[in-house]
Amino acid sequence: MSEQKTNNQFLEKRSSRRKFIKNSGLTVGGVVLGGALGSLLGKDSTEVTKESHVASKTSTNYNQALMYFDQAQFATIEAATEQIFPKTDAGPGAKELLVTYYIDHQLAGNWGLNAKEYMSGPFYPAEATALFGHQTHLNRQQIFDLGIEALNAEAKKQYDKKFAEVSDEEQIIILTAMEAGEITLNGAVSSSYFFKLLKSATIEGVYSDPLYGGNKDMQGWKMKNFPGHQMSYTDIIEKEEFVTFEPKSLNSQHNH
Repeated sequence: MSEQKTNNQFLEKRSSRRKFIKNSGLTVGGVVLGGALGSLLGKDSTEVTKESHVASKTSTNYNQALMYFDQAQFATIEAATEQIFPKTDAGPGAKELLVTYYIDHQLAGNWGLNAKEYMSGPFYPAEATALFGHQTHLNRQQIFDLGIEALNAEAKKQYDKKFAEVSDEEQIIILTAMEAGEITLNGAVSSSYFFKLLKSATIEGVYSDPLYGGNKDMQGWKMKNFPGHQMSYTDIIEKEEFVTFEPKSLNSQHNH
């Protein structure tokens, strides 16, 4: 086949594809898409196009999506984390910082499944110290499931409500008992172990990079004057005065 004939066939395919996209209303940006929708829905194409441009400017945090918890579990953990890291005059609490989304996303991955840890016996939950690490066959997903179940069961027993529905003071009473190991979980793990896990995950969610789901708008870092992921400190390293930075997340690398 001659080179000229090959080029002509290639150009014909490109032209055919462009016609298909145009006629299908799939052009990016809403211009052709708006026209197609307008004819289908009986709207003026200009009106639909304007609507699509307005929608494209709306800011959406796609990290606010559940990957492990259901809505009821999410509400329970959100209430518990807010008591562990509450909103104060110094800054937002766990709820505003989206900490529960951080925990949810971690549970949905390797951390929640203990995928990178030794998970075979023997287990000595009563005798072993913290030095020996994880002392149960349950993974973190299962421990959180049991912990959430216990929080709601205790709230039901004491106040005839779900944990997320009782007052702040009542939530603190339940969490204090859980931290002390005074609440029984329906599995091979203590309530104090679950509380320790929950507290640790909460703090991580407050101060981790926002790409993991928590620390919304880097507000956790701002409360600590933590600079985040700066490219370099060479221009200020010899300065005697304290220098503050506007914190940067890992996604800031795209702005250099």
